[in-house]
Amino acid sequence: IHIQGVSISFLGSGTAAADAVSLGLPLRFSLGVLVLLAFLMVLLALVTILGNILVILAFIMDRNLRHRSNYFFLNLAISDFAVGAFCMPLYIPYALTGTWHLGRGLCKIWLVMDYLLCTASVFNIVLISYDRFLSVTKAVSYRAQQGITSNPVVKMVAIWVFALLLYCPAILFWEHVAGHSVVAADQCYAEFFDNWYFLLCASTLEFFVPLLSVAYFNVHIFHDIQRRQRVSSLTRSWRPAKIAKSLAIIVCAFAICWAPYTLLMIIRGACQGTCVHNSLYEITFWLLWLNSSLNPFLYPLCHMRFRMAFMKILCPKKFATLRSGNTPSF
Repeated sequence: IHIQGVSISFLGSGTAAADAVSLGLPLRFSLGVLVLLAFLMVLLALVTILGNILVILAFIMDRNLRHRSNYFFLNLAISDFAVGAFCMPLYIPYALTGTWHLGRGLCKIWLVMDYLLCTASVFNIVLISYDRFLSVTKAVSYRAQQGITSNPVVKMVAIWVFALLLYCPAILFWEHVAGHSVVAADQCYAEFFDNWYFLLCASTLEFFVPLLSVAYFNVHIFHDIQRRQRVSSLTRSWRPAKIAKSLAIIVCAFAICWAPYTLLMIIRGACQGTCVHNSLYEITFWLLWLNSSLNPFLYPLCHMRFRMAFMKILCPKKFATLRSGNTPSF
């Protein structure tokens, strides 16, 4: 596979290799490996699309979810849905054949969308963490602004603007500033892929600063919860405790999915790809996209409102039997 300039070879033998040739595919995989990889990639894309569609539909159909903080979950679901609907499908043929067949123009569009959507997903997680931080540590002023719908909308738009500015100008104009392109005509990866200094600066803003920020917010949330538990009954502390728990799960998933790719990308840029095993880098690349498929499944585990909304969509009869009962607010 050629993954953004990285070449990985899995050579088949005998009949399997001949079958790959008959399918018009390069001799990089046995047929069995090719089918398995294609199945897993398509499955991940479908799970990402369907999971995030469910979150978006839940938000549209259930008015109870139209809480100020839940708009940020909607923003996250939109970015993750676009990753599964646009970025993954275009990348799969390139990953399997090692050749980009869709032209230089669509390559640039794919790169812009991929970097934009993944960065927006990260920034949305930071915004969700910050919003929960305010709801717990500054509860009075936070509740006073609950009816101001323009406030979350402005923040949601700002997320996309900042994400656009981080990578997109470099993707579009790097080769014009440098005076030449280092990307072959049949390949598709960013011109700055081996520029260690740019990757370090961009990764600091895209991953390290967000990770430190969400860690800071969560530490303060836990400290505030502990303080409340010392001065009040446990029954009055259940809501912030659930908020902190749900955030911790989402943040941990983000860190596990993003840290390997970010670190290997920086290391690879520093040593020009000679010190990072190609297959390991490929795994971390897909692990990054895995985060977009995990996020929708984290909501019902941590938010009763989302769980009930999903039940209303997927199991309307079962939801009707529970409708008369009380559902915890979140």
